[in-house]
Amino acid sequence: MKSNLFSWPRFFLAGALAVSALGQTAPDVSKFPDPATLPGKGPTNVWGGLAKVWAQRHEQWASHVVADHGAVVFLGDSITQGWNSLSNDFPNLKVANRGIGGDTTRGVLYRLKSDVLDLDPEAIVLLIGTNDVGNGADPDDVCANIKEILARIKAFNPHVPVIVCKVMPRSDGHVKRADKIQKLNAEVADSIKGDPEFTSCDTWSIYADADGNCPRSEFPDLLHPNAVGYAKFKAALDPIIAQLKLARN
Repeated sequence: MKSNLFSWPRFFLAGALAVSALGQTAPDVSKFPDPATLPGKGPTNVWGGLAKVWAQRHEQWASHVVADHGAVVFLGDSITQGWNSLSNDFPNLKVANRGIGGDTTRGVLYRLKSDVLDLDPEAIVLLIGTNDVGNGADPDDVCANIKEILARIKAFNPHVPVIVCKVMPRSDGHVKRADKIQKLNAEVADSIKGDPEFTSCDTWSIYADADGNCPRSEFPDLLHPNAVGYAKFKAALDPIIAQLKLARN
């Protein structure tokens, strides 16, 4: 699989600067762009509050760039953003939270260089894709975007470990999404097999019931984990972090 990483298709901003891990200039990502210009595949419809949260998060991060250099970067959407106990849960790690509520794989592609790669991360914990599925994206397109994210990380530094977390189950809105999420998770897991720098973290089966739904006791709104849910997330990551020898004594 390692040899296939660079054969994956590249997606660029039409008529704009390419977001690339190969040293090209990245666009100013402090403000959310016209969704139609986002790189990658899939629907462009996004949550109405995304632009505001996006700007707020980047304003917060602007003063932390130096401090977050060399951190283990947690990258994703509201599930990552909402992990407020991250530093306490991983006291032996230097962590940086780069989650944005409402973000998608296309948004991560757009901001990857500025928000993550420019920090020269020690490792990356990636959890993204649930909002793509919620917007009706085809799992094949979401998988292609995730593979492109990984390809750009690999191009930036082929030795950066990436923990690729499976999209968690969700049961909000009485919409059945389990089949799509499981298809996406299987495709992504298969695509990273054989690459020693990419490690899959099972953040699906630790929550999902027989029907692929998440428990309200761990996901009160049937989408976002509570403290109990995050504790399970931490427990799933702990052995991987130990295996990768990321923790500092």
